[in-house]
Amino acid sequence: MPTDPVAASVFVQAPPERVFEYFTRPEAIVRWMGDYALLEPKPDGRFTLDVQGAPVRGRYLELEPPHRLLISWGYAGSERLPPGASTVEVRLIAQPGGTLVELEHRDLPEEEIEGHASGWTHYLARLQVTVAKGDAGPDPGMPSARPASASKNSKPAQTPP
Repeated sequence: MPTDPVAASVFVQAPPERVFEYFTRPEAIVRWMGDYALLEPKPDGRFTLDVQGAPVRGRYLELEPPHRLLISWGYAGSERLPPGASTVEVRLIAQPGGTLVELEHRDLPEEEIEGHASGWTHYLARLQVTVAKGDAGPDPGMPSARPASASKNSKPAQTPP
């Protein structure tokens, strides 16, 4: 049964052309989300991102620089949300003084919705800081449930003290 998409948004003080790079350049994306990235920003190009030990794997499905990206999303080794099982649409809307970043994560299993809603809110806030200051600092992790890739032997993400 289809679920409602997870939606999140943030205003970033930079033009869409600059914000777009934070979703397509490995050295830029790891400043706000992830520890490692291998990105091939072209149709059917690889989207590989390790976030707090969670191996996100997918593909760039559509790119409309600098206004829109559609990326398949899942976790290596996950049965609940395998690579490419869901899609993330990012829309970058030019506004006076910056860009409105609107994100929709679709096709998530019911048990993944809460964690991804919390995660996208957390990471878009880090994007906002990164664009303004150049770096959001060390990622304290999300204050919610473990990702689909986490096993019972995995440690949960650390939350800030």
